[in-house]
Amino acid sequence: MAEPIEIDVWQGEVSELEVDALVVGANESLFMTAGAAASVKRNGGDEIERAAVDQGPIAAGAAVVTPGGSLAAPYVIHAVGVGHDRVPDPEVLAASIRSALAFAEPLQLRRIAVALIGAEHGAFAFEDAARIVVATLLADAPPPLETIVLATPHAQEVRALGDALRAAGAGASIP
Repeated sequence: MAEPIEIDVWQGEVSELEVDALVVGANESLFMTAGAAASVKRNGGDEIERAAVDQGPIAAGAAVVTPGGSLAAPYVIHAVGVGHDRVPDPEVLAASIRSALAFAEPLQLRRIAVALIGAEHGAFAFEDAARIVVATLLADAPPPLETIVLATPHAQEVRALGDALRAAGAGASIP
């Protein structure tokens, strides 16, 4: 029987974490202009955005992977949880998380950090995005993943993620 995945909630910039990959929200054109993606670009370099944009545009619900530039994380996974219309669709958000998780096995990712995808432009309320992201991670995180850090600089999002983990009955380290 596989060991359960450890899930932690961390209040801070996802771009600061030393993990195997960062998962950030993206728009369909893959320009890194908002939220965690903008932080990743600012701290890891413009080459991350160029590598992403070269693979786009992509559909909502999809994800691409790029090198991590000067970040501690060697990879950045760009997941499109909300389309250009900014209509909150739980199935699209869940599909984007599953698309991001699909990189775990081929890249041999053991530890990833995931931003609260879907809430970047207010399409989803923090609580709704947290519930969908947590449920999808718990249901679909494949081996070799061992640890997932849910990272956000915002206290409201930390609370929403913690509440979603507790509601799902998941053991987690929550500040």
